[in-house]
Amino acid sequence: MNAVRQFGYLRHPDQDRVRSRAAHHDVVVVGAGPIGLSLAIDLAQRGQRVVLLDDADRIGEGSRAICFSKRSLEYWDRLGVGQRMVDKGVVWKVGKIFARDALLYQFDLLPEPGHKRPAFINLQQYYAESYLADRTAELPSIDLRWSNKVTALERHNDHCALTIETPDGPYSVNASYVVACDGARSALRGMVGADFEGQAFEDQFLIADVKMTAAFPTERWFWFDPPFHSGRSALLHRQPDDVWRIDLQLSRDADPAVERQPENVRPRIERMLGHGDFEFEWISVYRFHCRRMRRFVHDRVIFAGDSAHQVSPFGARGANSGLEDAENLAWKLALVLRGVAPETLIESYNTERSAAADENIRESTRSTDFMAPATAQEARMRQAVLALAKDTEFAKRMVNGGRLSVPSVYETPLSTPDAEQWNAGPRPGSSLIDAPLTDGDKDIYLSAAFAENRDGFALLEFANGASVEVGANVRRIRIGGDGLADHEGLAMKRYDATPGTVYLLRPDGYVAARFRHPSKDRVAAALARANGLQ
Repeated sequence: MNAVRQFGYLRHPDQDRVRSRAAHHDVVVVGAGPIGLSLAIDLAQRGQRVVLLDDADRIGEGSRAICFSKRSLEYWDRLGVGQRMVDKGVVWKVGKIFARDALLYQFDLLPEPGHKRPAFINLQQYYAESYLADRTAELPSIDLRWSNKVTALERHNDHCALTIETPDGPYSVNASYVVACDGARSALRGMVGADFEGQAFEDQFLIADVKMTAAFPTERWFWFDPPFHSGRSALLHRQPDDVWRIDLQLSRDADPAVERQPENVRPRIERMLGHGDFEFEWISVYRFHCRRMRRFVHDRVIFAGDSAHQVSPFGARGANSGLEDAENLAWKLALVLRGVAPETLIESYNTERSAAADENIRESTRSTDFMAPATAQEARMRQAVLALAKDTEFAKRMVNGGRLSVPSVYETPLSTPDAEQWNAGPRPGSSLIDAPLTDGDKDIYLSAAFAENRDGFALLEFANGASVEVGANVRRIRIGGDGLADHEGLAMKRYDATPGTVYLLRPDGYVAARFRHPSKDRVAAALARANGLQ
């Protein structure tokens, strides 16, 4: 595939309206990257009309994010693009850590079977964006406008007014809500008078995507102090189309303009590979940033993805956490726009995703400190850990080559504690755990059964002959009895279920509450809390 896909600018009828009679839209999403595209699709599938603006008219400027988690794939399944991502992507779950040229240890990110989606896929961001853009074209309620750049924002009590620059000149629109998905250099962040808070690291890394035929296994390989790059760190990942992602740590005082020149990069890669039979697809140099906005919600302007928070790329926490932003926000914003939930429900997005950003920043900072020690004491500690890790389990757990992205766990008022004892299973605030099931003679996964519920809450019941009464807007997923069969017993095990156990699942697949002995009133109260009504 040619990395760059051009869409082109089209004039819209909104541009023919005078400012005093500017068109009004419920939601305007700014930024057609993976986060903005996914959010727009999610909102559209929940019955909302969305205007999606992007200041460019193309996608595919470099592979950028490549590592997408099981949680993201399950989300994309609900958006109708998951299978296409997996079909193209490189599936992997094993990672290996090396010190010099010796294997310290390896890990398996999905050691047990019975999940629809793999632990991770590697897929160039331009493919992900392209598939998402194709999906938006299938949804008439998404109005995707290329070469539409937001240049001004006015906030009012009941709406926002946007000024948008185009090749035909500026025009204005009003929106009930604006969602900024316009990346780390977000213009909207400045327009609301906000900025990032956090840490910018001095260490630099070189990214080189090279096209070559290689016999390396489909695994994540990370080196500390490899022979081909002495004293620093290196990372190797496989991508589709025989493209390999190589990250090489540089010195803090390295000149990025010099380091990214192909004639300077080639010798480094040749030392690593032992040959020069490769072509460059993309080269970049970056510095770590671990920072976020203090608040993600500014009245009717909401921030998601890199516009709200940044982490180092090691651990694949950037794009995956941004996709969790999108799925957390979409159902809440849809309920508010429909008048089903109060506007205060959106504040729970700020609460939950701010806490998730803090966790990602903590993990990313720890990874950076271990990979690039800033002091002599940190360097000695790392040396001792790497030496001990060859023979001891506790030291292996201390080695940090980038803790990989996992689903967020929320501690929020929406998480309703149950008085009963639970030995396992996802607690309130945790995400759905997949399991294999059978629907008649058809095999199905729990995540797929939930994906059919694109708009609303779901009650996951482990049947005991009776069903708790719930409102008409709550879908049932019944396991056992006359429902889905759990022949392998993995659903029962993973949910610590006994007959009569019930989980109330939010529209984003997170557990709102769980019950050993549910009643109509207890479930209704949990549903009201999850909707922000209590």
